[in-house]
Amino acid sequence: MATRYIVRFGAMRLLGIFTPAKEGESFVRGDRVIVRTDRGLEVGEVLIESSERTESFLTNPMRGQILRKMTPEDEREALQIRRRAPDEIARCERIIKELGLQMDLVDVEHIFGGERIIVYYLADGRVDFRELVRRLASEFRTRIEMRQIGVRDEARLLADYGDCGKPVCCNNHLVTMPPVSMKMAKLQKATLDPAKISGRCGRLKCCLRYEFEQYEELLEKLPPVGSRVLTDEGEGEVIGHEILAQKVLVEVDEHVRKLMSLEKIRQVISHPANQEAAAGEASGGEDSPTSVE
Repeated sequence: MATRYIVRFGAMRLLGIFTPAKEGESFVRGDRVIVRTDRGLEVGEVLIESSERTESFLTNPMRGQILRKMTPEDEREALQIRRRAPDEIARCERIIKELGLQMDLVDVEHIFGGERIIVYYLADGRVDFRELVRRLASEFRTRIEMRQIGVRDEARLLADYGDCGKPVCCNNHLVTMPPVSMKMAKLQKATLDPAKISGRCGRLKCCLRYEFEQYEELLEKLPPVGSRVLTDEGEGEVIGHEILAQKVLVEVDEHVRKLMSLEKIRQVISHPANQEAAAGEASGGEDSPTSVE
């Protein structure tokens, strides 16, 4: 069985499974290669030799062939394509403006082999771009493919570095964009200032999800907020957590608050859910309104 490789290619940094066109040819991580995909000839970068395990992490990966390592001539051609990109974007923007289309041009990707040009754009709704495609096909004399994207994909195409000083995750290692919620920011006690927890796309940062499951696992080991606990310093109520330090903030008698490790919690006397049940029984069994965040 021929050796397979995971290769990253295209402006959207797609991942695919590729086999060498020449039997017995091998590649190593970081090799720049010319690959044949369903879109045509493209520049790619070898990431790793493929296996069943690595392929299990990919969803509907594109498949193709590695034709060769990039030659000096290939590098010069790729450089010329990058140099022509600003002019191609300007020409595309001019035609969009002339047609009065309600869309924002994000990027223009010129496939290495010249088989097509892919136009990435943002739009609030559907856009009739049939005339635009005809004009662009005449302008560039190649096949035109229109691709409507979202703001997170826009960041993948255009963003460089995040607030952390490292390349943005969506343009580096993320294969799919994970769902991120405000709950994740609250649990990790990140600032809730939208300007500080939003990425280059304007949405919540993907990195808020990376440690979320670990926070949830650690939180399960702590008595919930509202619990009555017996500590070395008397009975009190849990009013807060320090999840990573595995400590709880307890309010003991006389409204004194103390941060305690789990070793100092002798017993959990009552759970907040039990207190609600007891309150319901005392009032005749009727449900009382609660607010769950």
